[in-house]
Amino acid sequence: MTMAMDELKATRPLAVVTGASSGIGYHLARCAAQHGYDLIVAADTPLLNAVKDLEALGASVEAVQVDLATTDGVQQLINCIDGRAVDALMANAGHGLGGSFLQQDFKAVLHVINTNITGTVHLVQQVARGMVARARGRILITGSIAGFQPGSFHAVYNGSKAFIDSFSIALRNELKGTEVTVSCLMPGPTDTEFFERAGMETTKVANDPRMMMQPEDVARIGFQAMLKGEADVVAGLRNKLQVAMSKVMPAQAAAQMHRKLAEPGKVEPGGA
Repeated sequence: MTMAMDELKATRPLAVVTGASSGIGYHLARCAAQHGYDLIVAADTPLLNAVKDLEALGASVEAVQVDLATTDGVQQLINCIDGRAVDALMANAGHGLGGSFLQQDFKAVLHVINTNITGTVHLVQQVARGMVARARGRILITGSIAGFQPGSFHAVYNGSKAFIDSFSIALRNELKGTEVTVSCLMPGPTDTEFFERAGMETTKVANDPRMMMQPEDVARIGFQAMLKGEADVVAGLRNKLQVAMSKVMPAQAAAQMHRKLAEPGKVEPGGA
């Protein structure tokens, strides 16, 4: 009986999920567990509660609490993978930084860039090489509809997501014919800790529940897109309309529209 259980465990696919302690990443990991994956989860905040929840769904879970903005942090995660076959990589780690760019601490600016861009492309390159060698694998990268808009008072974040959206599409094209797919999940405003961590509590976007999607819904949409091998998916009808509008709107007009949503001090936290 024990041997049979060990053999069953050995045949379970492995998923790696970053930013998995809460929000979209946590729910992506739940989707994977519910679909029979074992998990390696990573985040820069404690993962104990997430691990308990995921193990309760029947997954074997390894957790790595690291700062994926650093080369050492990414390498620790790669060391945890330890050459094992990764069937699905969900590169979701990222964070924002609200406010006037000229007033931001540059270390905080670099941390956004290194988390959202440098750490993501480093991890994707390392894991994708193994997938291509095995001719099997699915990659989901969390971009954002922010990548379609010049992000006044969120300039570095939106710029980083423009990079990620573009990178995902380019990498997908490069990997044609390899049996490895790359999908890009592009959420809009989502009801997570994102706005608090970004210092955006007094912005209109952080205080309008009508604009918010729930992270479990965003994760489900992204996970299904990854399983289907779709190129990209914008989560939510409202966000699809916003992207369509951003594509035809002059860039300066889009920047002004974003300013109205993201400029600090426009509302009291919890207001609308």
